[in-house]
Amino acid sequence: MTSIDRFLQDWRIRKAAPFVAHGHRVLDLGSADGVLFERLGRCGPGSMGIDPTLPASTRSRQGFRMIRGYFPDALPADAGPFDVIVMLAVLEHIPADKLDTLARGCARLLKPGGRLVITVPSPAVDAILGVLTTLRLIHGMSLEEHHGYEIAQTPAVFPEPAFRLELHDTFQLGLNHRFVFERTAAA
Repeated sequence: MTSIDRFLQDWRIRKAAPFVAHGHRVLDLGSADGVLFERLGRCGPGSMGIDPTLPASTRSRQGFRMIRGYFPDALPADAGPFDVIVMLAVLEHIPADKLDTLARGCARLLKPGGRLVITVPSPAVDAILGVLTTLRLIHGMSLEEHHGYEIAQTPAVFPEPAFRLELHDTFQLGLNHRFVFERTAAA
């Protein structure tokens, strides 16, 4: 990962940080090497990160467990409930036919009143990342896996009554979107 990749990753983590209180049990979908847990330093015991490309050298550490695999199937039976589920620059990597499974898994594992924090890049980012990758300024962070995700569909992926959209804003000059959903008590 280049310094620009890490800078962009840290920026996304800072956008999630206000929704993670000290001691919160956090599930990080697309956790990479667990950097979110290290940067925040306040996640509670039982926090987990899951990523299908988790490097074999990545180890679980005190306070959080790292799992290689796909959500929700690779999670242990005792996973959850979580106070916060985080997906930073992940949703655009999920094929359309898997979005319903993703949403149901989040609803099942998130406590009522818990938060689902998502960042999704604007479609314009693909062209910018393509240029930066060609110039070798970034590694591309699985750019080839983007599935043409439409940002406007995000509220429909996490619909009421299970979720309530609490916040939608943009950052990085409008090139990234942040969504925060609250898990409602309704099932």
